Amino acid sequence: MVDKNKKPFKKDNPEMVEAFEQILKAPEANSELTQNAIGVDIGTSKTVFAMNGKGNGHKDYFSQLNAFIAVPYSRFTENILKQNKIHHYKLADSLIVYGDGAEVFANMLNTETRRPMRNGLLNAKEANAIEIMKGILNDMIPSAPFPNTPLCFSIPGVPKDAATDIIYHEAILKRHLDEKGFKSRSINEGMAIIFSELERENFTGFGVSCGGGMCNVCLSYLSIPHITFSITKGGDHIDDAVASVTNEVNTRIRDIKENQLDLLANPDNEIEDALQIYYDDLIRTLIRTMKESIEQTSKIPKVDAPIPIVLSGGTAKPNGFKERFENCLKEVNFPLEISEVRLAKDPLRATANGALIAAMFEG
Repeated sequence: MVDKNKKPFKKDNPEMVEAFEQILKAPEANSELTQNAIGVDIGTSKTVFAMNGKGNGHKDYFSQLNAFIAVPYSRFTENILKQNKIHHYKLADSLIVYGDGAEVFANMLNTETRRPMRNGLLNAKEANAIEIMKGILNDMIPSAPFPNTPLCFSIPGVPKDAATDIIYHEAILKRHLDEKGFKSRSINEGMAIIFSELERENFTGFGVSCGGGMCNVCLSYLSIPHITFSITKGGDHIDDAVASVTNEVNTRIRDIKENQLDLLANPDNEIEDALQIYYDDLIRTLIRTMKESIEQTSKIPKVDAPIPIVLSGGTAKPNGFKERFENCLKEVNFPLEISEVRLAKDPLRATANGALIAAMFEG
C-alpha cells in the first residue's frame, strides 16, 4: 500500500485527458434518448434500477428483492395482496408472491424465501425463475419512452471456481428488455463499479462488487477491461455456512449480518464469531484469486503509478470490511502496486449507477 493521495497514473498526455473530458461531457449534450437512459443491476439478492431524475445530476433509484414464496391460493388472500399492492400472480393452486413482499410473508410464516437468481444467474433449480424475474423487471421498469432508449444491465464475470454458462442468462434478459422497446446491452458488474467510482482516475483500477451470490472483479485501464472474473462466494455463502455451524436459520443470520455486524469489534456470540471467520475466508479467497488472475495473464497494462481498489455491494457494507480487506492484502505479495482501498460512495447502488453511466455513453 502506498500514499493514497497519489494519482493512479500521470496525466502527461493532454490529448488523452481532453478526450476523456469530452466523453464525460457528452451525456449532458445528448438527445432525449440519453436523458431517458436506464441502468439496471440484476443481482442475486436484489434488482436495482437507476435513471436520471429531475434537476442537474440528480438520479433516482428503485430496488426490489429477487425473492418469492408460494402460498395456497384463496380469493381472500389474493384480495389482501391486491389491497396492499404486493406483487403476485396465480399459478395453478398457488399464489406466487415475489419482490419485497415475499420477505414479509416469509417472516410471517417463519419460512425461507426462494430465489429466482442463484450465484449471479437465473436459478436453473427454480422452474419459474424466468417468469418471476420478468415480473420483477416489469414492475420496476416501464416500457421505453422512445424506441431504442439505451439500457445497460449488469452480468457477472465468468466464475473462476465453477463451470457456468452466462450466455443463456444474458440472452434471456436482453431479449425481454429489448421487447420493452429498449436498446439493451450488458455490462460486466465489476466494470460498472469502475464507471461509477473511478472517473477521477480515468477509469483505471479495480472494481470489486461483493454481492449476495458472487464477488465480481474487473481490472480496467483507461476504461478498457483487462481482467474480469467472479468467485461463487458471496453473502449467501456466508449465510449458509454460518447457519450450518450455528444451527440457526438463514433469516436470522442475514439480519445480524446486515444490521448488527461490526467486523472491527470482538464477537459477542458464536454467530458473530462464525460471521467473522467466514468473512475472512471470503476476503482471502477473493484476494488470492485476484493475485492468481494477474499472474496468469499477459494482458496487464504497464501502469506508471499505483492503482486503487474500490469495494462495493451489500456484502462489503458491514463496518470493518474495508479494513479486513486491507489487512489480508498486506499478507500477500500482490503483483500490482495499490494506491488505496476504498468503499464505493453508495455500495448498494454503485452497480446500477455505473450501468446508467454506460447506457448514457451508449446513447
